[in-house]
Amino acid sequence: MKNRYIENFERVQIEAKNIPEFRAGDTLKVAVRIKEGTKERVQNFEGLCIAIRGEGTGKSFIVRKMGANSIGVERIFPLYTDSIESIEVLRRGRVRRAKLFYLRDLKGKAARIRELRRK
Repeated sequence: MKNRYIENFERVQIEAKNIPEFRAGDTLKVAVRIKEGTKERVQNFEGLCIAIRGEGTGKSFIVRKMGANSIGVERIFPLYTDSIESIEVLRRGRVRRAKLFYLRDLKGKAARIRELRRK
């Protein structure tokens, strides 16, 4: 059970952010603000959301992309951090699991996720 002041603070934090609805299996484009010395720039990280965990302001998600030479790169993003500029859902994936860690062992076409078709 959380303190009501903490709950109120978290509710305000959550309402301030504009975050789209997404699940594991969706392809996301996460625009991350990167600070290099005195300069600041936005870099996109595009990949498959393989897990969402936590609740409230402690919620985070893992995005996996295939880097150079077919090496998998995973990043964990806190959902309500200031370093995330925007999150864009590119594709909806049709999966039957909440955590897609089994994709780490698959390569090539076996690691594909089918697109969710709307009726």
